[in-house]
Amino acid sequence: MRRLHELAGLEISLVQPNLFKHDYEFHAGEEIAAVLHFRSAFGSLAIGESADGAWTFKRVGFWQTRVTVRPAQSETELAVFKNNTWTQGGTLEFPDGRVFQANTNFWKTEYEFKNPAGEPLVKFKQIGGFFHLSSQVSILPAAGELAELPVLVLLGGYLVVMLQRDSAAAAAATAS
Repeated sequence: MRRLHELAGLEISLVQPNLFKHDYEFHAGEEIAAVLHFRSAFGSLAIGESADGAWTFKRVGFWQTRVTVRPAQSETELAVFKNNTWTQGGTLEFPDGRVFQANTNFWKTEYEFKNPAGEPLVKFKQIGGFFHLSSQVSILPAAGELAELPVLVLLGGYLVVMLQRDSAAAAAATAS
């Protein structure tokens, strides 16, 4: 694996290599740059790992969901993503006051993180896949120096997977 900072300015792919496993990989060409592993098909706990480190992501709450971000093997919250359904996105907040805005389009085929000035940092495009989830991920040059870049990329992947799961569950519920 390579450090995600080395991939700034490049486009990578988020893929689910096996329909029957809850693992997702970030590919930079033929190389795996990072991985995201869900413990089960129904739970929300996932571990994201790159050469930069490892973090856990877990969605909590019912009416006002949020996602906790912790360093792996730690109970200390590094950041919290607060979902805002009405604005189709949310905010990633760090304890020291740093905030990153997240937005998705109406069809949930694009997702991005922006800095406080509104400048895009990490974009997930062409989100979809009937059997295997996939997305194109752009790490924009403005994100290259951010210490939070690995968290933005891995959390973004986590949120994309959760959006797809929620959409599939909603579709199944309306079909019955």
